[in-house]
Amino acid sequence: MKELSGTIARAATLVIAILLTGNIQEVVAAPPTGIKNVVLVHGAFADGSGWVAVAKILEQDGYTVSVAQPPETSYAEDVKYAKAAVDAMDGPVVIVGHSYGGSIITEAGNDPKVSALVYIAAFALDEGESCASIEQALPQASKAFKADNEGNWWIEQAHFAADFAADVPPAVSHFMAIAQVPISTDAFTHKVTNPAWKTKPTWYMVASADRSINPEQERMMAKRAHAKTVEVASSHVAYMSHPKEAAKLIEQAATSVHANQ
Repeated sequence: MKELSGTIARAATLVIAILLTGNIQEVVAAPPTGIKNVVLVHGAFADGSGWVAVAKILEQDGYTVSVAQPPETSYAEDVKYAKAAVDAMDGPVVIVGHSYGGSIITEAGNDPKVSALVYIAAFALDEGESCASIEQALPQASKAFKADNEGNWWIEQAHFAADFAADVPPAVSHFMAIAQVPISTDAFTHKVTNPAWKTKPTWYMVASADRSINPEQERMMAKRAHAKTVEVASSHVAYMSHPKEAAKLIEQAATSVHANQ
């Protein structure tokens, strides 16, 4: 019995030593406190794959993540896709939107399951505003947005990297340019009717080198939404070039809000 006790004691000492020296190959993340569900919504000209780095960080930190895939064919359809992702979660949700995805979450965020909103260089629109009206009020630097004969909008490929994704690897921005998802005129011009940020806690990341949404407009939208705001020196795709900062902001929202469902 003494020999067995000694073996157990030595094993316990070894475990403590490993813990103290950090020689553990894999650590399982503890479940997050607060809200554990996050829905990520992409913006115009992109799809959900751009969220991969942010999603990976959130999952490693114990969050349940859903990446919505709105088709950008109409505003109503896009809101429907975002709400479907929210409704599929098993509890309260932090909903996150990039760019046009901000317009989507502004309405989809009224879903009772949504407890907080996070905007990443996004349109936090007020009642009666559209993405188009915001861009007209204080134009963005880019002049490369063009409509085709079907009423869909694209970014000219030659200008895509500089105007949309200047701080990601060239191979990534090139592929994004040739694989871009056009946005319909309806999606871009549809007016918001019931902004969720007026009743729910909000966070905002401003991209200070953004050429697709004027950074001054981002600051204005964040201020009037009373959003807890951070700035990064980033192109429009701040969630891709600064995934750690984006994930940190999302986690701040998740841990700061009491689950109200």
